[in-house]
Amino acid sequence: MIGMLSGILVQKATQQLMLDVQGVGYEVEVPLSTAFALPDIGEAVTLHTHFVVREDAQLLYGFHRKQDRDMFRVLIRVNGVGPKLGITILSGLDSASLARCVEDDDVSTLVKLPGIGKKTAERLLIELRDKVSLQPDDSVKNAELKGFELGNASARVQDEAESALIALGYKPQEAAKTIKRVYAEGMSVEEVLKLALKNMM
Repeated sequence: MIGMLSGILVQKATQQLMLDVQGVGYEVEVPLSTAFALPDIGEAVTLHTHFVVREDAQLLYGFHRKQDRDMFRVLIRVNGVGPKLGITILSGLDSASLARCVEDDDVSTLVKLPGIGKKTAERLLIELRDKVSLQPDDSVKNAELKGFELGNASARVQDEAESALIALGYKPQEAAKTIKRVYAEGMSVEEVLKLALKNMM
C-alpha cells in the first residue's frame, strides 16, 4: 500500500492534483480541505495517502493531515460509504468536526452534506460511535488554509467556487445562488467556498 507521497506539485484542480515523485507523476484525488492547503505549483508537498485497487482502476486518495486520512479509512468501512462519498464528507467536515458530530449524535449537520440522507447519517453515527473520538488537540483551530492562485478576476473565482460545489453534489442553481450571495470583491476561491459551505450547512 502507498501510505505517503512526497514530491513536487505539478498540477492542481478542485479535487485532484498531480505530484511529481522523482520523475513519476501520481494523480491524487483530494478533499477540499486538502486542496485549500496546497502550496503553489512547483513547490514541495507531502500527502498521507490511501491506495484503492479496483477491477477497472487504481486510485490514490491524498490528505494534508494524517487524521483526515485515518478518518477516511474508517469512513469507507461503513456500509454504503465508498471512497467518493468519503471524500465528499471530508470536504464538508474535517476529521475533528466529524468526530464532534459523532460525539454529539448530530444528524442534522450530516444530512446537509451532498449525498447524505437521514438513514445514511444515522448509520454513520451508529457505526462510527465506537471507532471515532475527539483528541485533545482537535479543538485547536487549524492554521489558515492556503487556497488556489486562480487569478484575480472575480468571475473566475466565482466560477471555480461554483464548480467545486457542483463537484460535491450540490445542484448547479443552488451552487450559483449561494456563491453569488456570499461573494465579495477580492475574496479568494477558498474563502468563497468556506463561506458558501457554512451557509449551506
